[in-house]
Amino acid sequence: MAYVTNLFNVNFLEYASYVIKDRAIPHIDDGLKPVQRRILHSLFEMDDGKFHKVANVTGHCMKYHPHGDASIYSALVVLANKELFIEKQGNFGNILTGDEASAARYIECRATPLAKRVLYNPEITEYEESYDGRNREPVTFPAKIPVVLTQGAEGIAVGMSTKILPHNFVEVLQAEIACLKGQKAQLFPDFPSGGFIDVSEYEDGNGKVLIRAKLDTKDPKKIVIREIPFGTTVDSLIASIEAAAKKNKIKIQGITDFTTEQVEIEIALARGVYSEETVDALWAFTDCQLATSVNLLVIEGQKPTTFTITEVVKHHAKRLVDILERELKLEERTLKDRLHAKTLEQIFIEERIYKAIEEMDTPAKVARAVLRGLAPFASKIRREVSDDDVERLLKIPIRRISLYDINKAREEMRDIRNRLKEIDYHLDHLTQYAVSFLEGIIKDYGASYPRRTKIVKFDRVDVREAAQRNLELRYDSESGYLGYEVKTGKALFNVSDLDRILVVRHSGVYSVIDVPEKLFVDKGMLACGFADKESLAKTVFTVVYRQKATGYPFIKRCTIEQFILDKGYMIVPEDCIVLKLTTQREGEIVVTYKPKPRMKVHEERFKLKDYPVRNVRTLGTRLAAREAESATFKPAGTRSAQAARSAEKTRAKLPVRQTAKSKAAPPPRRAAKHASAKKAPPKKRR
Repeated sequence: MAYVTNLFNVNFLEYASYVIKDRAIPHIDDGLKPVQRRILHSLFEMDDGKFHKVANVTGHCMKYHPHGDASIYSALVVLANKELFIEKQGNFGNILTGDEASAARYIECRATPLAKRVLYNPEITEYEESYDGRNREPVTFPAKIPVVLTQGAEGIAVGMSTKILPHNFVEVLQAEIACLKGQKAQLFPDFPSGGFIDVSEYEDGNGKVLIRAKLDTKDPKKIVIREIPFGTTVDSLIASIEAAAKKNKIKIQGITDFTTEQVEIEIALARGVYSEETVDALWAFTDCQLATSVNLLVIEGQKPTTFTITEVVKHHAKRLVDILERELKLEERTLKDRLHAKTLEQIFIEERIYKAIEEMDTPAKVARAVLRGLAPFASKIRREVSDDDVERLLKIPIRRISLYDINKAREEMRDIRNRLKEIDYHLDHLTQYAVSFLEGIIKDYGASYPRRTKIVKFDRVDVREAAQRNLELRYDSESGYLGYEVKTGKALFNVSDLDRILVVRHSGVYSVIDVPEKLFVDKGMLACGFADKESLAKTVFTVVYRQKATGYPFIKRCTIEQFILDKGYMIVPEDCIVLKLTTQREGEIVVTYKPKPRMKVHEERFKLKDYPVRNVRTLGTRLAAREAESATFKPAGTRSAQAARSAEKTRAKLPVRQTAKSKAAPPPRRAAKHASAKKAPPKKRR
């Protein structure tokens, strides 16, 4: 068992390592995955200035790539559509519409001059054996620019993945120049499809970005999409809009695609719907806005490492200086060898040393004669003359000696010396030379790579606010069901299927739930309303309840600031019964007490403002030490029924004012005496 476990562990690690390093993750040094590197290596080997059939390139690349022609062809098309290192001829598909490329036998390609300038130098490239040992392929190219940033990368390996967005070619080189000068620079993505991007959470290449399409809303009855977000196509974008329309998220009349070389998708809006009120719904419910998380994972050395954009730029700035130094030293060595050969040739011909070998009869004597002839000019030669140098001089044909142009030779040697002086200067000022090299690339190729994506700050769209509230929420008190699929009962308000509502049941249990299609809540639901956290925290709930044991009434005023979705909470203690719930901030609560013998006060009024607003978990305040029967809410300025009846009785006991007519005809005295004779005895005072 231990053997099998160890075998699985070893094999899994080897497989994971192979997928990570040799398949999915690009290398930081040249920003290429192995298949991309092998494709470019094949193009460099096949390069003769002409276009090559993609089928031939694929076949040539199979000497290095062991995974078949399909992966090579698809990777070549993707790499060519980035328009950096491969020049296309034929139909390579369309990244805007998603159209596929033609078959490999119909399309052609070749390496661009930019690729040769910044990637290709076999004399300083490290090579390794191919998978079958018959050929040699580069470990990495000596890339002079951060390819991993200019073209981006995406790959999924075992237990890890990478997502690197493409950046503007010119801006990347400018950031590298700034780094060489000791300055700081920020880099943000740039997409070939254009659009808009919000980089407020980019976090130097390891955060996320929001990408939006470019919408034309000049016409209030239609919306035209001019540019699409990176990662989408015209077909996928239209499909997302149609899906949103079917779900009733947006109201449209139709979609027409006029895309050719430029994107043009026309959305005709439904009657009574206008473009300004539809834009937010497009951001919220379609692929017109996408959130993309990024992860800058690359291979450094032999293991995967997460970098930031700034670290990648610094790495390549240092690497550029190293590569340029190696190239300068290589050129210096080559020029010195050439100057040495030219000097020997000049002395050999101008001083007629070749005459001394005419009488020599053996190769050894010939070689010694040449060396003796060159000895007086040792100060001019400045290097020890080797046997190879002598052999080279002896191979000079007579025709070349007779046609030797002294002035031309001296001019060539002068040019070599001048170039050697330039190389010495560049080696002493490598940073300045690296900056001038990058500036030269920008000057030659910068016009071909303008920024296409505009960097803006988006106003965040609340999905729930953008949703159209066209569903009628109903509550049937007889069945106790709540939802927009309930057909009977009372209509409460219109909602969308993305809304959340607060439901307070008669038992005092409250919960925040997603708008239900049909849900049993309670046959005595107390309240129901929208429940977003911001507005809910501002709502003051006033609840009057009584204890089951004593019947005493309590009042509690609170706010609900925190909750867990679908979790039930008690707004009153468990041994209590809710009498009244209101969200009004001003007014009075009228508590009616249970009638008892000799009770004179049957109800009391309590002003809401007299009681403080506290946390929902706190207990209420007792209103009276009497058994409550019910409670009602009265807005400010109204009176209770008992107060109205007391006022009516008081008015009835007051004497009636005499009018002018009653003064003119007073009652007769006889009647008055009769009335006084029957006067009742006075009542005793209590």
